[in-house]
Amino acid sequence: QVQLVESGGGLVQAGGSLRLSCAASGRTFSSTVMGWFRQAPGKERELVATISPSDRTSYADSVKGRFTISRDNAKNTMYLQMNGLKPEDTAVYYCALRSIFSQTFESWGQGTQVTVSS
Repeated sequence: QVQLVESGGGLVQAGGSLRLSCAASGRTFSSTVMGWFRQAPGKERELVATISPSDRTSYADSVKGRFTISRDNAKNTMYLQMNGLKPEDTAVYYCALRSIFSQTFESWGQGTQVTVSS
């Protein structure tokens, strides 16, 4: 069974930076599509960024140019570098993975809180 553990969340002032990490175990990491999602209070969960096994990336329009997703297959770890943080980035951030043959993210981490103060 796959386990995903996020870390790196915290409180930061607007304009600041954070780097989230997602450590995976229990599955071949390199053959999966990984993603970061977030959910703010009272809002639906939204997709923030994804990265394919070939390192092809995609981003939500709201974070383009500010966030960078990356992965280190040797360490079974995925990252989200967040720069230029805004109060509207405040949310619980989750990492998730799916098979390259599926459109559904089937494994999820427990989430890490990111709070951006104005």
